Amino acid sequence: MAEHRSMQRAALLDAARTLLSEGGTEALTFPALAERTGLARSSVYEYFRSRAAVVEELCAVDFPVWAAEVEAAMERAGSAAGKVEAYVRRQLALVGDRRHRAVVAISASELDAGAREKIRAAHGGLIAMIVEALGELGHEQPRLAAMLLQGVVDAAVRRIELGAAEDPAVVTQAAVSMALRGVTG
Repeated sequence: MAEHRSMQRAALLDAARTLLSEGGTEALTFPALAERTGLARSSVYEYFRSRAAVVEELCAVDFPVWAAEVEAAMERAGSAAGKVEAYVRRQLALVGDRRHRAVVAISASELDAGAREKIRAAHGGLIAMIVEALGELGHEQPRLAAMLLQGVVDAAVRRIELGAAEDPAVVTQAAVSMALRGVTG
């Protein structure tokens, strides 16, 4: 029975990822989750008491995996500049991944404090690593630079997701250049 329940919970989370990546947080509704999984709507409530609870669990499950992939790419880089480049490239390489799209949709939405806290915790290690690398590169305000850098990454993510005129590789290279050289190109 317990195994069956955990399979159904996993199926619900997977359906939530798909709904989020296709339609953002508005698409994540209990009727839609029920339809995607073939469960009765009342059954969905047995697993999650609210949409926020679904989002919170996805944050707890997906954010650390996603952050670990970015961290691993940064750790493989030899230099501070290499770490910054890996930070940008790995996040943009994950754009096509449904987990990443769900993470982006969640980040953009109005979240309750619990979900925000989980995201902050998962992002914390990542931000600490990038702050350190930016400090090594000589930034006087590495924490501010890290926040602005993440803004560049987020804009590049949106650009790639829109299927903009540029190839994703072009968007990625532009974001890396901006990260490493500022707007002087």
